[in-house]
Amino acid sequence: MSLSFSNSIALQGRARALVPLCVGAGTYLFFLFLGDMLLRDSDSFWQIKIGQWILDHRAMPTADFYSFTRTGAPWISTSWLSQVAFAVSYAQWGWTGPVILTATAMALAVAILVYLLELHIETPRAVLFAMLALTLPLSIHHVLARPHILALPVMVAWVGLLMAAASRRSAPSWTWLPLMALWANLHGGFVLGLALIGPISLEAVEHAEKGRRLALFMRWVLFGIGALIASCCTPYGWRTLQGATNILSLGELLTLIFEWMPANFATFTPFEGALLALIAFGYYRGLVLSAPRIFLILFLTWSALSHVRSIDAFAFLVPLVLAKPLGEMFPQPALEPAGADSWPGRYVTALGALMIVAASWTSTSLYLGHHRFTFTMTQTPVAAVDLLEQRKVQRVFNAYQFGGYLISRDIPVFVDGRAELYGEKFIMDFFKATEGKKPELLPRLLDEHKIDATLLGADAPGPQILDQLKGWKRIYADDIAVIHVRDAADGATAAPSK
Repeated sequence: MSLSFSNSIALQGRARALVPLCVGAGTYLFFLFLGDMLLRDSDSFWQIKIGQWILDHRAMPTADFYSFTRTGAPWISTSWLSQVAFAVSYAQWGWTGPVILTATAMALAVAILVYLLELHIETPRAVLFAMLALTLPLSIHHVLARPHILALPVMVAWVGLLMAAASRRSAPSWTWLPLMALWANLHGGFVLGLALIGPISLEAVEHAEKGRRLALFMRWVLFGIGALIASCCTPYGWRTLQGATNILSLGELLTLIFEWMPANFATFTPFEGALLALIAFGYYRGLVLSAPRIFLILFLTWSALSHVRSIDAFAFLVPLVLAKPLGEMFPQPALEPAGADSWPGRYVTALGALMIVAASWTSTSLYLGHHRFTFTMTQTPVAAVDLLEQRKVQRVFNAYQFGGYLISRDIPVFVDGRAELYGEKFIMDFFKATEGKKPELLPRLLDEHKIDATLLGADAPGPQILDQLKGWKRIYADDIAVIHVRDAADGATAAPSK
């Protein structure tokens, strides 16, 4: 009986070791089969274009060279490594490459989350948390082929390691600092990882023995300084910090860019449901948290309420904050570590992992054999841009969402998704002019920037305003875009091209 029970425990341990990989593989296949939904943001175009420029020139961009309104203005890429990865994958496999890269990043993030949660709570609960974490970014359509997704597994691993150190009442290992350097090269969101070091350190210090609290706190301070230095280990050095925070100075503009908008509870959303469920669970089960953990949850909640894009961090990091307290509320039976019983056990685990990877790769090959990924048509006004190229138009007043696609076609843009480059006033004037809030701004912008033609969304007020504007003529329209050019017959002369 004793031998049978021991074998059962060992078998559970080996199976449990494969759970993160199984969940990760399922996540990868899910996003692969829904890959077209990852290609819905025209920012992906200019991300790839910049990555290709870096590869071609073996240099880093320090000024803008894609617009005619900000040519030569200082600008750095805080996501250069992600952009290079996307560019390489796109050059090799077309849109299939960025889709596989994005799906793999999501799979890694979920697998790491499950692994870290399993250290404290039972496997079914860990998997449930991971599935709920996936639901929130999906519900706001923020899982896209863009750098923030490639940085997601690094974010989960970084915060998970810090929380693990705090739970052990110890300081983080210096060997983790390269993780911060990697994050800083992948995406500007690394600033969050720096900001969380402080409150997580308080969790460790609060529960440490009184005699060693000061020493432990100083070790966390030194680690924080080391993390700050590691975040500057990029081609731009300390300027990476400045570039990563520039977007936060855009004021009113942030309320117009979807991912920077505050959360909207006008209709019920999964994020709202998650908040209510968290509050209800805390009251119902009498969940007791330390002050630093309460602060972490409040901070992540405030961030998600302030900016939609921060819902990702809320979804993946709140479970890590709650894991240890939940593990104390619902103790799990101790399992023997996978493979610890004998060397055959380790080989069985390794064989199982290889089978999961092989099955995922086979599924990928079969699916790609009959499916080609395409970008969302509403972001790609192909026919309209073809016409602009035929007419050799040089200065195009383009819709915000078309900027990335125009960059991919080597056409200088009026504006694109790099909002920090153009500044709050410039883009606010643009939106007010094209959305009908201040239509009198439109002719001024067109004349001030010597615009030859306009390329605006078919469902926007801008084209209707231009229809009534003297000196402009509609020459093309489809379900995606509308083109207006200066009407020479009206007595207006075409503006000189530069």
